[in-house]
Amino acid sequence: MDKIIVTGGKRLEGEIKVSGAKNAALPILISSLLADGWNTYRNVPRLMDIESTKVLLSNLGAEIETDGDTVRINAQGFHNHEAPYDLVRKMRASILVLGPILARLKKARVSLPGGCAIGARPINLHLKGLARLGAAIDLKHGYVEAKAPRLKGNEIYFDVTTVTGTENLLMAAVLAEGTTVLRNVAREPEVKALADVLVQMGADISGAGTSMMVIKGVPELKPVSVSILPDRIETGTLMVAAALTRGEVVLTGCEPGHLEAVIHKLRLTGAEVITAGSRIKVSGPAEISSVDVKTLAYPGFPTDMQAQFMVLMSMAKGLSIISETIFENRFIHVSELKRMGADINISGDTALIKGVPRLGGAPVMATDLRASASLVLAGLAAKGTTEVRRVYHLDRGYESLDKKLALLGADIHREKE
Repeated sequence: MDKIIVTGGKRLEGEIKVSGAKNAALPILISSLLADGWNTYRNVPRLMDIESTKVLLSNLGAEIETDGDTVRINAQGFHNHEAPYDLVRKMRASILVLGPILARLKKARVSLPGGCAIGARPINLHLKGLARLGAAIDLKHGYVEAKAPRLKGNEIYFDVTTVTGTENLLMAAVLAEGTTVLRNVAREPEVKALADVLVQMGADISGAGTSMMVIKGVPELKPVSVSILPDRIETGTLMVAAALTRGEVVLTGCEPGHLEAVIHKLRLTGAEVITAGSRIKVSGPAEISSVDVKTLAYPGFPTDMQAQFMVLMSMAKGLSIISETIFENRFIHVSELKRMGADINISGDTALIKGVPRLGGAPVMATDLRASASLVLAGLAAKGTTEVRRVYHLDRGYESLDKKLALLGADIHREKE
């Protein structure tokens, strides 16, 4: 098991390219199950979750080829309707195979998923939606068992906005008979990216990127060749790193329009943020101003940036309040930040942060993907050396974050524990 060693105090400078988005790549790779023939996906990040997805798709019968950041998948041999516990437990996104398996094979047996410990995140909305499309659903021995001779379009309203729920129902509905209307759907760029890929495959979808999507079922889809959109959370993480170290960093290959809420809050801290096409330049402030943040569904401030922004506020002048409205148990990183000298008090879903002049290096332990990133960022700004353990969480969602930070001048490296 690896750990990351960071010696703080280095100002980040330079230019770095952002990787493809994990949260877009996972559902798009899984959508390959909906068509026979070779699909080609470019700009796929090299991550543990991507590898887990490829193993899962291979187990279902798909043929897979990888060359650098290009992945080719052929579902011609897709025949297995079961996604077993040993494969699904590694990440929550595995539940996304449920819709495509049911749509293509008429029956599915998928283990209930695992993933990060940031709340229950139940899949009941997925199952209610599939039942509305005519599937018979049963939960047995930790598995979802679903059957449907032919899915049929219907109106589905999500009581709570859900990204994976929207994606699962979208992939099930494209091959259903008739018209499906999905209301109160997730509007995240990754959801729209999936819808756009499905349309290129021959699906009839309107309303992607809004709160309502209309899907007219088609008999079959065809394979595609597409590029994965840039990772907005990696972009935001590197932007915060630049501000935190009073650095000057240019990020390339990104999509500034997907980060308006983060850019707005960063500018309020005193950071200079200049966008031009697919480039973002961030210059850190001499003194970080405190800013209040409330996480919201897109286009609001993303929950996946909450931990990283909290590190920035830990070194801001004055008091700030961060409210987490998306997931429970997403302040687990706070205890580790306090070990580094952060002054943070938690009350329910709200954190009160009093900025300190400097954090101090300490041994810390990552608990989930974004917490891992926040502890690495804290190490960049801390006096002394920080050891971040259990960084396998980080490798699930960031492609070589430590190497990218090193290229920007950070004193950072990996060691075996």
